[in-house]
Amino acid sequence: MALTPDYDSDPERFRLASRVTRKYLIGARSLHDHIASKLLHGGPSLVLDIGCGEGALSDALPHPPPFRLVGLDASAALLRAHPRPRVRADALRLPFRDGTFDAAVAVNMLYHLDDPGLALREARRVLAPGGVLLVTAICRTDSPELSPVWRPEPTTFDAEEAPDRVCEVFGEVEVERWDAPLITLPDHDAVRDYLIARHVPRSQAAEAARRLRTPLPVTKRGSLVLARRS
Repeated sequence: MALTPDYDSDPERFRLASRVTRKYLIGARSLHDHIASKLLHGGPSLVLDIGCGEGALSDALPHPPPFRLVGLDASAALLRAHPRPRVRADALRLPFRDGTFDAAVAVNMLYHLDDPGLALREARRVLAPGGVLLVTAICRTDSPELSPVWRPEPTTFDAEEAPDRVCEVFGEVEVERWDAPLITLPDHDAVRDYLIARHVPRSQAAEAARRLRTPLPVTKRGSLVLARRS
């Protein structure tokens, strides 16, 4: 792994990140809501959510959804909260036959991997001909308003190169980009929680939050890359 996820040892940090985004998102629907709408429009019958966590995509769909959603994650702690069917497995070795799924989704998770290309090839393998892949990535310049106290570290799958990485495997891609002040953190507690969710130690996050003026608009930057298996 390129990073050492703490999803099993500290799942509350992951949950905090989800809560902060939901609570302070303004003027836009969530990324999972956006992806859900694309899947509903596309009409698949079987979808794989790679790195599903506790089920944010599942929660964004109608209940029951018009297609079968399979959640896959390496974290046992998070996967327990995901509705069935769910599979604990590695994105680099998907435990499915070739051509099983009509669509696959990977939301802000490929950056965890030393070799995202291998995971992309695995995703392509389990897609049926004409099946669609939707992956998202965060820019290295995300949240610039936090730069006095925190900056994202470059990863193996940032939005700057994500379209090219996906294109290497699928041959052709469509890209949607976002760059807008989509979150407003109203007070220092919210800034602290936002920083903790991004792996800043709790004591440092509290101190850093006091150095910033609030309310603090935060610019979110990233990309959604859509590819189809030929």
